[in-house]
Amino acid sequence: MAPQRRAAPRGPESGGPAGGPGRGGRRHSSAKKSRGQQESRWRWLKAAVLLSSAAAGGLLSWNYLRAEDGVTEVLARHGENLQDKFVEIPCSEDYDSHKRFEGCTPRKCGRGVTDAVITREEAERIRRIAERGLSLGGSDGGASILDLHSGALSLGKHFVNLYRYFGDKIQDIFTEEDFALYRDVRQRIQQRIAQAFGISSASMYLTKPTFFSRINNTEAKTTHDEYWHPHVDKVTYGSFDYTSLLYLSDYAEDFGGGRFVFMDAGSNKTVEPRAGSACLLLLGNAVLFLRTLIMPRTGFALLN
Repeated sequence: MAPQRRAAPRGPESGGPAGGPGRGGRRHSSAKKSRGQQESRWRWLKAAVLLSSAAAGGLLSWNYLRAEDGVTEVLARHGENLQDKFVEIPCSEDYDSHKRFEGCTPRKCGRGVTDAVITREEAERIRRIAERGLSLGGSDGGASILDLHSGALSLGKHFVNLYRYFGDKIQDIFTEEDFALYRDVRQRIQQRIAQAFGISSASMYLTKPTFFSRINNTEAKTTHDEYWHPHVDKVTYGSFDYTSLLYLSDYAEDFGGGRFVFMDAGSNKTVEPRAGSACLLLLGNAVLFLRTLIMPRTGFALLN
């Protein structure tokens, strides 16, 4: 809102009956009253600003104290190289009510982080595939996706099927070697999930969506750009039993923020993204998580 300009006070008019003392006195009184009301409004505005500043400071202090008190625990730091880190957690009570599939439905619940699925060189190659595909479109907001299976690609505020939309041009974007590497990495992630949860990889089937995600700090334009809300994938995607997140960018190097947060009762567990690191989790209603806001620059990931 533009600031209101206060008109300069008008002095008493001179000469004649219209400039008599009675009328000039009334105008002088009105001007004093107007100044008094404006000064009162300024006092209220200053008080509101001070209260807002105090609230913001209190919130920052509270978040700092939560971290310092150990309420937030780092499950995987960016500087660590984890071969296999798995934490078993109690399954949520509602999980037994979901449809179960022999040999595929897990026998235990948990979450894991591993850097043993792909090398950093392979992560770079996979990221270049994502970058080339997303160069064809991209969201107007902060979150863009590319799904090589369905062809879904963010374009402005909508999605298009890149195979139909761009036709033969796709042959200049992706090679057979790109698709072969993508399939190989997906199979390795599937085998790692099977190993972590004690099931056969042959009993697991890829469901949808499976996509590359590119996130930056551009203001959200649609609900699809609002990646930071707490959610449960089993609720959002009923066909999911497992989710994997393969990071293709580095926390604190390629971007700020963007940590993966498991919201547990009494504490939060965070994962700091590392290129080539895979985050594996079993989905039940107990697995509530979010991604913190991305600061300037861009992060890439592959979600299965």
